[in-house]
Amino acid sequence: MELQDPKMNGAPPAGAVGYRQEHESFLPSHSPAPGRKPAQFMDFEGKTSFGMSVFNLSNAIMGSGILGLAYAMAHTGVLFFLALLLCIALLSSYSIHLLLTCAGVVGIRAYEQLGQRALGPVGKVVVAAVICLHNVGAMSSYLFIIKSELPLVIGTFLDMDPEGGWFLKGNLLIIIVSVLIILPLALMRHLGYLGYTSGLSLTCMLFFLISVIYKKFQLGCAVDRNETAVESKSPPGLPIQGLNRSCEAEMFTVDSQMFYTVPIMAFAFVCHPEVLPIYTELCRPSKHRMQAVANVSIGAMFCMYGLTATFGYLTFYSSVEAEMLHMYSKQDLLILCVRLAVLLAVTLTVPVVLFPIRWALQQLLFPSKAFSWPRHVAIALILLFLVNVLVICVPTIRDIFGVIGSTSAPSLIFILPSVFYLRIVPSEVEPLSSWPKIQALCFGVLGVLFMAISLGFMFANWATGQSHVSGH
Repeated sequence: MELQDPKMNGAPPAGAVGYRQEHESFLPSHSPAPGRKPAQFMDFEGKTSFGMSVFNLSNAIMGSGILGLAYAMAHTGVLFFLALLLCIALLSSYSIHLLLTCAGVVGIRAYEQLGQRALGPVGKVVVAAVICLHNVGAMSSYLFIIKSELPLVIGTFLDMDPEGGWFLKGNLLIIIVSVLIILPLALMRHLGYLGYTSGLSLTCMLFFLISVIYKKFQLGCAVDRNETAVESKSPPGLPIQGLNRSCEAEMFTVDSQMFYTVPIMAFAFVCHPEVLPIYTELCRPSKHRMQAVANVSIGAMFCMYGLTATFGYLTFYSSVEAEMLHMYSKQDLLILCVRLAVLLAVTLTVPVVLFPIRWALQQLLFPSKAFSWPRHVAIALILLFLVNVLVICVPTIRDIFGVIGSTSAPSLIFILPSVFYLRIVPSEVEPLSSWPKIQALCFGVLGVLFMAISLGFMFANWATGQSHVSGH
């Protein structure tokens, strides 16, 4: 006999049978409960391949924080950094496991609806708000990079002063990029269509990684910025090496900056708002198949993060800066190409980040409405307009979204998936005293600690007037 949880009345499959069924298929064949309309994301069959789904999720994981990972390694040590990064990758995979398990139990593929099922209408609003704030912050950080870096790159290629021409103004360039590149991609109806652009974005970051490795062997040990600039014009066989103690790699170190970099590393694998939309469009969706997509994506990003940080650190050692590309010569043609590739990768990531915001708003404001092109286009236009206005008009927006990121990221990674698991998985299947639920509870507590640490050190950073590396 099927076990029913009174808290999940009207949401098949539930209880023990539903819990077992979700291991076989994401959604068993069933009709919606009387009086309840089917969820928006169940209206079509997913057609996105496994590989394209991996590209999209990997692109969602990849953030601008990769440029600061060498700095993080300099303040933690090589082995300690890699150990921390591995732990964070495993925790992120476990977090997605909790999310997919909850989605399978109740047959829901929308993050906001999981919030409503677990915490009621308030939960739906909270989840939608967290997703919107986090992803708007991410979009803003990406556009900030375009605003500050693109004029420098174009000016260097044209051998012009970045302040010299009207067409090199950062504010104008982000508007042009938003209209010509980001908006057309953001108007795609399904996220799966962005698999190709996500693949191109990841190719750009792979080029960045290869260039960092190449520069390590070309430069040897570059102990500071001036030496790097001179050395980039020197023959590759004459690197600056020798007796300088700064060229000795630390395997394990603890200093005050470590406490700024560890929370940033903890958020290096944030992709949770994109998980369920990608799951929705996955061909032959099942919990096992989507977990494999997540594991491949997280594993690939772990390798890319680890190699980038290691070779970047072994090039500049303790003198590495928070923005690693600033350490190289500005006249180096390869590094200019790398900077352009990073800008392209960041640009192509913005539409992927925009999709969950639009879906969250649709779930919150139009939960029972059928798809509408005018509404689809209008939300994208409004979001891009607001983000552009923020980036252009609010110079201190980085600090504002620093606080938002320090609260939304641990909520998305740790707190919400654990709360969903505790509230949605039936007690008949998993009692509160069972080991899986104890694990989920500890996971949520860890998220609260990360949030407290992140906010604490951010406020301490403001109080002392110091700066630290920025993250995803």
